[in-house]
Amino acid sequence: MSTQKKKILTGTIKRHPDGFGFFIPEDKEHPDVYIPRNSMEGVITNDKVTVEVYPEKGGERFRGEVIRVVQRGTKTFVGRFYRLNDRLGILRDEGKGWGQDLKIKIEDSMNAKDKELVAAEVISYPEDGKSFTGKVTSVIGNALDPLTDIKRVILSSGIPQDFSAETLEQAKHYKEVPDEKDYKGRKDLREMSLITIDGATAKDFDDAVFVETNPEGFLLYVAIADVSHYVQVGSPIDRDAYERGTSVYFPNFVVPMLPEVLSNGLCSLNPHVPRLCMVAEMQFDFTGEMTRSDFYEAVMESKARVTYGEAQEVIDGNGAEKFDHVKDGILRLADLAKILMAKRFKEGSLDLEIPETELVIDGAGVPIDIQRSERLFAHRLIEEMMLAANVAVAKFLHGKNVPALYRIHEPPNEMAIRTLEKYMATFGGKTKLGQGKLQKRLTKALEEFENRPEAQILNILTLRSMSQAKYSPNNVGHFGLGFEYYAHFTSPIRRYPDLIIHRLLKTQVVKSNQYRLMSEDDLASAGTILSAAEQRSTKAERQVQSIKKARFMEKFLGQEFDGMISSVAKFGIFVLLREYDIDGLVRLDDLGHDKWEFDEENLRLTARRSGMSFNIGDSIRIQVAAADPELGQINFVKAGMEINDEMDEDMDDETGDKKSPAARSAEKYLNRLRKKEEPKEWQGEERRRGNDRRSNDRRSSPNEKSYSLKEDRQGRKDQKSRRHEERGPKPAQREERNPNQKSRFFGDKRSEQKGQEEKVQKAQKAFQFRPEGEERSKGPDENLLRMILGPSEFRKTQGQDSEDKPKLSKKLQFAEQSKLRDKDEYSEKNSDSLKDRKPNRKDAKKRGETSNDRGGVRKTRVSQGRGKGKTR
Repeated sequence: MSTQKKKILTGTIKRHPDGFGFFIPEDKEHPDVYIPRNSMEGVITNDKVTVEVYPEKGGERFRGEVIRVVQRGTKTFVGRFYRLNDRLGILRDEGKGWGQDLKIKIEDSMNAKDKELVAAEVISYPEDGKSFTGKVTSVIGNALDPLTDIKRVILSSGIPQDFSAETLEQAKHYKEVPDEKDYKGRKDLREMSLITIDGATAKDFDDAVFVETNPEGFLLYVAIADVSHYVQVGSPIDRDAYERGTSVYFPNFVVPMLPEVLSNGLCSLNPHVPRLCMVAEMQFDFTGEMTRSDFYEAVMESKARVTYGEAQEVIDGNGAEKFDHVKDGILRLADLAKILMAKRFKEGSLDLEIPETELVIDGAGVPIDIQRSERLFAHRLIEEMMLAANVAVAKFLHGKNVPALYRIHEPPNEMAIRTLEKYMATFGGKTKLGQGKLQKRLTKALEEFENRPEAQILNILTLRSMSQAKYSPNNVGHFGLGFEYYAHFTSPIRRYPDLIIHRLLKTQVVKSNQYRLMSEDDLASAGTILSAAEQRSTKAERQVQSIKKARFMEKFLGQEFDGMISSVAKFGIFVLLREYDIDGLVRLDDLGHDKWEFDEENLRLTARRSGMSFNIGDSIRIQVAAADPELGQINFVKAGMEINDEMDEDMDDETGDKKSPAARSAEKYLNRLRKKEEPKEWQGEERRRGNDRRSNDRRSSPNEKSYSLKEDRQGRKDQKSRRHEERGPKPAQREERNPNQKSRFFGDKRSEQKGQEEKVQKAQKAFQFRPEGEERSKGPDENLLRMILGPSEFRKTQGQDSEDKPKLSKKLQFAEQSKLRDKDEYSEKNSDSLKDRKPNRKDAKKRGETSNDRGGVRKTRVSQGRGKGKTR
């Protein structure tokens, strides 16, 4: 491929928040093309452009340079208007899809007030020396709440929204910079060229890196924000942080684990300000083997805040002058990362390429683009540094015989692997998974399908066969990463397990009585509670993503798109659009007038009469038939199919004439007042394949990412908790229709006369976060505090004699402490492994029989971290 000459192609551009872009050629046979930052000047997402394309050296990917913009994809922009002065205002590029803010003269603002929501038409685009300017065409008024979707998900997921009054009071006493007295006893690294590398939208930086070479090899410094110095055990902030367990990251919004004064201030390694940190200093030889490690408290000062896109430009030799002072450090990091990656994969670490979704949201909370987020080498660079630090800390604690909270990932069961091997053989794979080390066999098997349509679905199926990663004091290793010892150390701002590891580490390296060990029983309880909090966060992030995707597709109802079949089920096919990273369901009834047979062995649908078939990887043209943001569901039909039910809706029942736009709009509003019924077999975010992807602004090894999984990229972007068969509507449900039901895609069992009343009730339930007079929970109860401190220490804090009360049994303590598991969505009766069970107490052999047909494949959930990556 390297011998191919340059060629000129036309297509659509997608702008990543970090500044680089990806070009989707009109030529369907040509792969997508990476566009570096320096060629994206003046280019806006969804523009039609002409690009000079050439193959990258030594790889299968393509790189390009934008020659010209053929057609602008967006002419009207919506956002909040900010008045800068008496002459100028701007619409901020909050979604990072424009490349710069839109400037508007005050005389062109239609007297819009500060922060009002407006629609603006472009006067000049940023090209040929012109600036990006526009004029307001309509003032929408007070900005619609961009968190409406998110608030609903936060409420339904049971995620704590507000900090306790005690926490807010404690947060007021923190200053903007550390006190000089805090530097005592710490190593001074303020002269070292430590830098942070994160996504463009990141606001909290909890890790900084630096590497130097010496005769032994590479000496790596990973500095992590010293959250444990500020968050004392048992304090109000600590109790709230434990209750949350993790920060939850949504588009343009975050529910933080810590108050902002810490998460974005004292504990964020912002450039050119002193910060307290915990340092993992590791010596590697030139083969990537760690020969020694050291851990200590320090004070540092970041020398640069670098985004992934900017780091990639430096690695490619096109970096900006402003990074000349750290350029050599970035290149040394890249050299070490390549060595560590090669060693890790050689030893059996899985390298699953699971596509991730990037949501571009404007200031009004409206999605303006849904794109596939590609991972750069700069992402992998940071992942490798974080993985190295996590492994080093886990090995150190194990060597000191310190009970710790490990991040574990158990091997998949034998039946799951046999099922996966059968699918691979069906697609033409030749590698047997039962011979040799399983991780290496899996990697080799997936390499056979590289650059083939089946590769994506096989990566997903492999992911689904994995068990779920979790926190536990019982270290069984991390199967996916291939590590014997692994713990989360690098993201204490956003993950409570990392904070626990910091405290345990300090018991060994800091001369202070402030930190104490935890018993294995207390660690086991913490592992259970914090794993549940992580699952709660992941589910909420997936749900918001599916809602935003459905909201985005509403404006394309009736339009046709090219797509590829991403999955086949007995109730229809899932089609992934080529232009947007969105997929939807095409039901059997909308595939054509024929009888369809599902071939589970080959994942194929075949028509009995015509012999026509649908297979994974087939190209297909579809029409958008329905999108329901409330349920997060999207339905397509095969292009050319008539939608009689929908056509009927456009006709007036009395006159027989086509309804006016006003009538259709009124009816659409009324329909939205009716509560749509969601079939149990395919619940919103679990139906959607796209929800398994995470934002590229997250840090994680693709491997960890896969097991929860994305787990360690700093840990961000999953897998479906159910197979498509379990998500699809049952045949009987497809046949039965309510005669009064207007839509053939989403059910409606509410009578129209009750609609308005139920709408009011629903609104009250959804948005009344804290009813008057209701006192909010103030963090974990006393039992949780007892778990962290230990029974004896807890009694001392209460002014009681440590021996004056009978000790509770460990089981009773655990039952009282595990409040997260008491919620219905996490209780055993609702667990994925038990909810489909049909107990047969008369026949012991059938006692564990379940109603699904998963073939023994264990369901995996993948944790979406935050905007950096799970390894962090």
